[in-house]
Amino acid sequence: MRSTLPERDGTAQEPAGVELIGRSREEALLDDFLAGSATGGAALLVLGEAGVGKTALLDLAAARAAVRGFRVLRAAGVEFESEMSYTGLRRVLSPLLAGLARLSPPQEQALSVALGLTEGQPPSQLAVANATLSLLRDAPAGRPLLLIVDDLPWIDAVSATVLAFVARRLVGGRVGFLAAFRTGEGGCFEGAGLDELEVKPLDDDAAACLVAMRFPALSLRARQLVLDQAEGNPLALLELPRVLDRPQDAEVAPGTAVLPLSQRLEGMFATRVSQLPDNTRTVLLLAALEGTGDIRLLEAAAAPEGGLSSLSHAERGELVHVDMSRSRLDFRHSLVRSAVVQMASPGQQRSAHAALAEQLQDQPYRRAMHLAGATEGKDESVAGLVERAAVEMQRRGDPVGAVTALRRAAELSSHGRDESRRLAQAAYLRADVTGDLRGVPELLTDARRADAASTQSLASAVALSSHRLHIDGDVDSAHRTVVEAIDALADRGAPDQTLIEALYYLVAISSFGARDELWRPVHAAIDRLGPRVPEFLALLATTYADPVRLARPMLGRLDTAVARLTSDTDPGHIVRVAIAAGYVDRLPACRGALSRVVEHGRTGGAITAAIQALLLLGNDAFSAGEWDRAWQLCGEGLELCESHGYRLLGWPIMHQRAMIAAARGDNVEAFAVADHLDTWATPRRVGLVTAYASGIRALAALGRGQADEAFRHANAVSPAGNLASHLPYAMWAILDLVDAATLAGRHREAAAHAAAAERARLREISPRLALITIGASAIAAPDDRKRDLFEEALAVPGADRHPFEFARITLYQGEHLRRSKAVEEARGPLAAARRIFQRLGAEPWAQRAAREIRAAGRSTGIQPAERAELTEQQREIAQLAATGLTNKQIGERLFLSSRTVGTHLYQVFPKLGVTSRAELRDALAKLPSDDRDK
Repeated sequence: MRSTLPERDGTAQEPAGVELIGRSREEALLDDFLAGSATGGAALLVLGEAGVGKTALLDLAAARAAVRGFRVLRAAGVEFESEMSYTGLRRVLSPLLAGLARLSPPQEQALSVALGLTEGQPPSQLAVANATLSLLRDAPAGRPLLLIVDDLPWIDAVSATVLAFVARRLVGGRVGFLAAFRTGEGGCFEGAGLDELEVKPLDDDAAACLVAMRFPALSLRARQLVLDQAEGNPLALLELPRVLDRPQDAEVAPGTAVLPLSQRLEGMFATRVSQLPDNTRTVLLLAALEGTGDIRLLEAAAAPEGGLSSLSHAERGELVHVDMSRSRLDFRHSLVRSAVVQMASPGQQRSAHAALAEQLQDQPYRRAMHLAGATEGKDESVAGLVERAAVEMQRRGDPVGAVTALRRAAELSSHGRDESRRLAQAAYLRADVTGDLRGVPELLTDARRADAASTQSLASAVALSSHRLHIDGDVDSAHRTVVEAIDALADRGAPDQTLIEALYYLVAISSFGARDELWRPVHAAIDRLGPRVPEFLALLATTYADPVRLARPMLGRLDTAVARLTSDTDPGHIVRVAIAAGYVDRLPACRGALSRVVEHGRTGGAITAAIQALLLLGNDAFSAGEWDRAWQLCGEGLELCESHGYRLLGWPIMHQRAMIAAARGDNVEAFAVADHLDTWATPRRVGLVTAYASGIRALAALGRGQADEAFRHANAVSPAGNLASHLPYAMWAILDLVDAATLAGRHREAAAHAAAAERARLREISPRLALITIGASAIAAPDDRKRDLFEEALAVPGADRHPFEFARITLYQGEHLRRSKAVEEARGPLAAARRIFQRLGAEPWAQRAAREIRAAGRSTGIQPAERAELTEQQREIAQLAATGLTNKQIGERLFLSSRTVGTHLYQVFPKLGVTSRAELRDALAKLPSDDRDK
């Protein structure tokens, strides 16, 4: 929550041990924060305009925390290193690194690699964040810990993401997190749900008191000038009097505005810096560009200037503070650092960067960035180093920093071809990972300008096609661009990362197009790679591209890949394997990994992967009957799509929510979405999206009892008797088409479509598809075969984990039994189906079941006493199932086949009024005592 304080509650930039002027309420809030941190962990963000006194409040908190026995760690953002991954986190954690050995081996490895202490597989941001949290919580017991971070906007983005993650999870420990940033510049901390203290400028009385106390000799006119121009900003109130040391400086009439405050302060700092000796300014420039305040490094870099002895002038001027006990130099305010850099000439800045690079021979990552700053004009060798630094940034999970580094590498490139390639790689990262699609066209334009042939570059083709696909939905153009670029490549051995990404995009394009001719080049290109094809691509080209015809031989490999996701830290790879698992019902095993991807995106990670993970988790929740959760997940995904421009990814998410609306009878919402999808997709020939629209309409029409309309729309997804090639969505419409055809009297079409599902051997792919396939066959079968087929469908192991389909087939069974005059027998399945529909909120389907119950001559409120009694064997099987035994284990104990056990349980469920094994124990306990004691 934000604490909005009255105007008179301000602060002055006083030393931490001195009482602050006009900040009594802020002091009370800081005291409460420290008390909470010491007992149960807490986080507080201090925000306000530049110079308003945020650092003074941090100083005060540090002093009071030390008195209370806290161990205080302090760090601040560094402008030059704001694009260098994990540098901020290393500064924050430096005093605690001796405790890395106390972490678990995976956490120690993750944090050591991220901080550049060791080499290894780059960890995910989530792994680094969890390791950081553990390191803070596991600090030596006995003293609470206070972590203070100033100038958050200049903390590198990856470190800021980790710190935001940690700050939200401190409850329960004895760690406090206190950080400051300028209003509107908090990055991932803004809107993070943390307590906030907004610091306002001082009111007139507090400002006048501060100036009078600190500058008692200042003339009245000069004092009023300071008050007028400072406008209550404490930093200006304390700094402006320092330049009014000559009488003529105060001859400006009070109330006259000269410059905006920020520009006045910048100019004031520049004046103070310009008065320093040249060698002092040189050392200050080194410190400003080095960023970490490492005294030893600065001493070595400044050796030609006489070392750090000249810093005494800057200390007397209160520009910097040198703490030899910590071997650290700190600038008094970030504006000082900015002024130092801005006052230096380009040549001076290059010389300082070169001196720093010379001292960083053992840190190639930082050295490359300083070499880039030291280089004027083109230098391919430095460009190559910076490009490798960009690769390292990407490996560490900092694609935003990688984009910046690639752009700098492009500027340094000696050849147009290399410049274009690096710009195209930056464009690709923006399109695929960072969520910044709007910046892609500019980068591609610059790439083409650098090299007229850049449109033939594979990296350019991938970036361009990604932009077209996500923004415009231009499937055919995007497909043609990538295919031509791939075909232009010579086969040079193992595929590089750009080719792999190009093939992945080709899969994505072709899946949305949902036409055979789009997939043929995909299969041809992957076939050319042979055994060199990455596993996720081989899976996507089969289980995702056309599971009806290609999935079964790949299921074992897919299951292995899914099992490995438990230890996978790469969000992109997790999502790609999960996409391959989606249509063949392996998503439940992907839930944990996909949840990590979503959390990674929520904390500033890979946005594209997070959107896809939210969709996949939504699909899984829909199948599992967790419709409210599916709705929420899809809503979050849509917000990300809208805020980052991923229009195409929004269509599958809109479809998922519209299917929930259709199943629940919200036809206005369902048809509005279907019309929207159709209007956009039809002229663009985006076949998957038009299929989505038809699927929504088919389900909504079935809920309304409009069989002919439902059949027409389901038939548009895939014609009766045919499961469309390279449109796996056709499998999701099987039950709708067979149900609609039967209700419409189109028995031949129903039978043909059920037979097509059987020929495709879909029942061998997953329990859900077995339930649907056998259930469809039961609906379309002659009356003398229906009973056995319905029983077989509902006895499929795990069928009840898909409650909507399970309830529909249970309903169809009850309808068949009622029409076959087995009225008493029909009541159980009909009542069970109705209960599931009611739990899901599928009101049209619950009403359909209720009508059937009434037609069976029974009230729709079926009481437990009215249920048929269990046989002795059914009771025994139910009791064993309630203990958690599988069908196979029960069968082994009772000398029955697992299929027979499943059939009995299918009969038990409606009798007990339950829909899953989890409900068996309670249902058995509620039976009359004579039934339990049989």
